[in-house]
This record gives sequence, C-alpha cells and structure tokens, in this order.
Amino acid sequence: MQNFPEPFPPEIYIRHMFSSKAAKDGGVIRRKVRDIERILGRSLFEHEIKRRGYHAIENGGQFIIFCNNQAVKVIC
Repeated sequence: MQNFPEPFPPEIYIRHMFSSKAAKDGGVIRRKVRDIERILGRSLFEHEIKRRGYHAIENGGQFIIFCNNQAVKVIC
C-alpha cells in the first residue's frame, strides 16, 4: 500500500484498506502497525475489525488481517 501524506482522513484509509481485491475476496491483507497507529489509532482499528467480524494478529511490526469471519488457528 502506498504511504499517505498526513493528515490522512481515517475514513478514507479504512475504505481504501478494505476495498482491496484480497479484502473483498475474503482473503488476507497486511498493514504496518506504525501506519495503523498513526492514521487510525489502535482502538478505531480494533473497532473496525470487530465490526466486520474479522480477525487480526500482530507480528514483526505488521498487522495481518483475515477479511472473513472464519476461525484463526495458530499452528505452532
């Protein structure tokens, strides 16, 4: 995803993030934690994930977002 200049409206960032082909197809998208925290804040991000019934995990400075409501299982 491109870097957006500041200030960038959270509503547009959210719309852009969830309008990707992967998100629309129920796939997985990845975003940098620092971008989410800078543009949305964690609470709005978590609210949007829960509102959609999605799941997200954090690892290595990235959020991995599962754009479906299927269970997430950590293998090992």
